[in-house]
Amino acid sequence: MESGKAYWRNDRWIIIPDKEQNLERVETLNGGKTDGVPILFELSDPRKARPKQRALFFALLGDIHNWSGEPTEWLKDYFYTRYTIKTAGADISLADDTKNTVSDATELIEDVVDFIFEFGVPIHEGYTLLPRNENYFQYECIKHRQCLVCGQHADIDHIDEIGAGRNRTHLNHTQFRLAALCRVHHTERHKIGTRRFCQLHHLTNIGIKVDAQTLKRIGVQGRYGSNKT
Repeated sequence: MESGKAYWRNDRWIIIPDKEQNLERVETLNGGKTDGVPILFELSDPRKARPKQRALFFALLGDIHNWSGEPTEWLKDYFYTRYTIKTAGADISLADDTKNTVSDATELIEDVVDFIFEFGVPIHEGYTLLPRNENYFQYECIKHRQCLVCGQHADIDHIDEIGAGRNRTHLNHTQFRLAALCRVHHTERHKIGTRRFCQLHHLTNIGIKVDAQTLKRIGVQGRYGSNKT
């Protein structure tokens, strides 16, 4: 992943990479053009990694240990090594004297969450600490149809009202905020309202928009060929 700095100038972002780019490669990827090049970027959090992130990381490792039998220290080294490989050589540590940032720790934890969803690891110790307010975790819950609140099998709930009587197979679901909730918590949200539901389960945010490819893969039928709802 490339790094760089972003500047807000004249009501628009200007992105300047840290390293000089190979213009021939850029032209090859962009049909011979060097203007209007599509990029992916995220805003990093430069603050020092938080104790709460360390607690979550080791709680999740505890759950993986209970599931797999592998020692926690071995699992720590395993995920640290995966981080180093994915970041082309960067080191990671969540010790008290760490130099790593909140964004570094988030990337590490997201990899552990990916592993847990991919292999169906039962979560007990770490579940109350999971980052339910973060879009990434909510997306993983939707992708794997696991309840955002309790981890049980989930249905896809529309957080935005879509109106009574509308045929959901004719909707473009990418236009709506969605959440993965089991039937118990789905019913509870509709019964007490989203605001009270979020307060009860310590959520500051619920519901994200999901791409058509993911929705089709998990069997959410809809009309995705246009922006009409």
